[in-house]
This record gives sequence, structure tokens and C-alpha cells, in this order.
Amino acid sequence: MVPSLIIILLSCILLIAVVIVCPSITIKGKSISIYPIPPLVGAILILCLGKLPLKEFSAGLFSADAINPVKILVLFISMTMLSIFLDEIGFFKYMAAFILSKAGGSQKKLFVCLYLLVSVLTVFTSNDIIILTFTPFICHFAKHAKIDPMPYLFAEFVAANTWSMMLIIGNPTNVYLASSNGVSFMHYVSIMSLPTLGAGLVSLGVLYLLFRKRLSTDIQSVSLSETINDKGGLIIGLIHLGLCTIMLVISSYLKIEMWSISLIFAGSLFLTVAIYRLIQKKKPTALLMCLKRAPWELIPFVLSMFVFVLTMRHYHVTKEIAILFGEKYSLLKYGIGSFVSANIINNIPMSVFFSSIIENVSGSIRDVAVFSTVIGSNLGAFFTPIGALAGIMWSNILKRHEVKFSFFAFIKNGVLISVPALFAALAMLQIVL
Repeated sequence: MVPSLIIILLSCILLIAVVIVCPSITIKGKSISIYPIPPLVGAILILCLGKLPLKEFSAGLFSADAINPVKILVLFISMTMLSIFLDEIGFFKYMAAFILSKAGGSQKKLFVCLYLLVSVLTVFTSNDIIILTFTPFICHFAKHAKIDPMPYLFAEFVAANTWSMMLIIGNPTNVYLASSNGVSFMHYVSIMSLPTLGAGLVSLGVLYLLFRKRLSTDIQSVSLSETINDKGGLIIGLIHLGLCTIMLVISSYLKIEMWSISLIFAGSLFLTVAIYRLIQKKKPTALLMCLKRAPWELIPFVLSMFVFVLTMRHYHVTKEIAILFGEKYSLLKYGIGSFVSANIINNIPMSVFFSSIIENVSGSIRDVAVFSTVIGSNLGAFFTPIGALAGIMWSNILKRHEVKFSFFAFIKNGVLISVPALFAALAMLQIVL
């Protein structure tokens, strides 16, 4: 057991080091994520050394139960592609430009409008896609308007990682924790709506108090014109995303697994758009970009963490941790524990790890443990920059746009916002449960 734990520990330490120092490299103009390499090497070592029997690994990989990582990856990547397609045809930038045009000269009005827009879009898409789309847009707008971009950038980041709690599809951590514990789409929404609302209102209030002085000056007149030339593609994309979300909501009643629904709609989108482009005699550029931008690096990353979890389960480590946690004050233990752990090993590995711990808890506190961990995995993202991969992507975009924002400044603001939001969400969860 000890050699396996050493490999896992070293892999996690190297993972964090890579995430902080250099999460990706650029080769011939193409950015390649390298953060999955440490856990992948660790997982291969464990399997090659026989610390986890291959039969046990294959049984877990292809099992029919909810913890099957392949199904979870299919669900998240399929939903991400639906969002990427809308991004590629300019839907998100168009919405951002529309909101900016309605704010007039008031920075405070713009600040609130931007927070609300990001919140709504994140609920139905994905926090990572929103951050990748809105961050460079905000940097561009602020530069031309000659205003401080940080209030808007931080508001965008906080909103995306707060309202991503609302639906299962908002964050890969939600997908893993809910799916691996057999939580249906409707049950998830019924529990997480109030905690998300509580955390969202608190985070907006704290954000406004932190940045109100910087928002006191008026905005210079800036002309931003974003148009959607592909109206047909927009309609196709919105219909697929809308219908897919509706089907996910009623999936438990139809007795259809969520991963198969998202896969069917992603496949339908590709087929429909391909035919539409063929009729127009145009290249399916947006579809090719969907394939290019899809988070394929999550596949080796999640599978490697799955090996780690199976190994710890094999040696009863996760069971011992569940016993150590006990059943008293579970909401605080799992909520604060996941929140802190996400900022030590990143929120995706934390979610995989905590999911295995939750397997060993009694049914009476299962929901408490699952949803407290969901809250910690989302809100931990804006406690420190390493709390989530979204934070690393966000920081890298700021560097490319020469926006100065130090690690310390992130933590200073992150503590003031994330801690009140965490306790607000946990308090609302206590009411719901």
C-alpha cells in the first residue's frame, strides 16, 4: 500500500507544480496541455507495478454502474461541444456586446449586467467555455474604454464558478459527483437551486463592495459591433442545446442515461450542421473547431485519477477516511473539506477522490456529502488560482493581454468572496436538506 500512496502523492504534487508553473506549452503555434502528464505517468506506474490488478481496473472502467468514468467523460465532452459550437458562430460575444451597449456610461450598471449575463449563460452551458470566451472580450473592451478591467474580469470569473453549481452540466466536477452517486438531473436541480442562488447573491454583493470605488467613473463611448452572420447555424445550435437540456431534465423519468442523451444530441448537431453546410456549399468550419477545442486532455486526466481512486479503494484508504469523517457535522466537513482540498490538488482530482469517499457513507447522509462537495468543488475555484483549471486558463489569458493581477491579489480577493459564498451556500443547503 505504501508504494502506491507515495506514487499518488508525488503525482499530485507534480500536478500542482505543473499547473502553477506551466500548464501548457506551445508547439508550432498550437497550445498543448501538459498538466495530465504527471497523473498519467503515476497511473501507468501503478498498473505496471501491479499495485492495482488490471482486472479490477477494466471492471471499473467498463462497469454498468454510475461511476463509470467513460460515461461521465462522454456526458461532459458532448455538452461542451454544444457550447463550443455556439461560441464559434459568435453567440456569446454577440450577447456580451449587446449587454455592453445597453449599459450606457455607467460602470456600475455594466458591472451588474455583465455578472447577470455570465451567470445565466453559465447555467445552461459550461463555466470553462464562458471564461475562455468572455475573458479576452472584457480585456479588449476595457482597453478601448480606458477603464480598469479587473472588476469585470473578477466578476466574470466568480459568476461563472458560482452559477455553474445550478445544473449538472455546468462543471465537470458536478458531472462526476452527481453521476457517480446516481443523482438524477431533476433531483440535482431541486437541491442545488437555493444554494446557488444564495451563493450568487452573496458573491455579487461582496464583489460590488470590493470594487465600487473603481466603478465610480463613467465609461468613454466605445463602439463594439458583434454580429452573427450564420443565423441558420445559431438556430440549429440553440435548438440542440435547449432540447438536450430538456431531455436531461426528464432523463430519470424516461429511464435514459444522461451520457447517451448528450452524445445523441452532439451527434445530431454534427450531422445537421454538416448537411446544412453541404447545402450551402460551405466548409463546416465551426464543427472542425468543436473537435479542435474539445477538452480531450480531460480523458487521460480523469482516467488517471480514476486509477488513483481505485487503488485507494483497493487498499480501503477511502473507506477509512469516510469513517474518520463520521456522520456528525457532515455538511461542514464535506463542504469545507472539499473547498480546501480543491485548492491543494485541484477540484477535478478532489471530486474523483471525494466521490470514492462518499461511496462508503450511509444513505442518511449521502445527499449531504454529495451536494456539500459539489459546493466546495465550484466555489473553491475562486479561493486560489489553483482551485480549478478554469483559474489557470483565466490567469494565462490575462498574461497574454498584459493585464497585471498577482497570485497574492487573487487570493486576497478570493478569500473575501469565496468564504462568505461558501457558508451562504452551505446554509441554504442545510435548509433544503
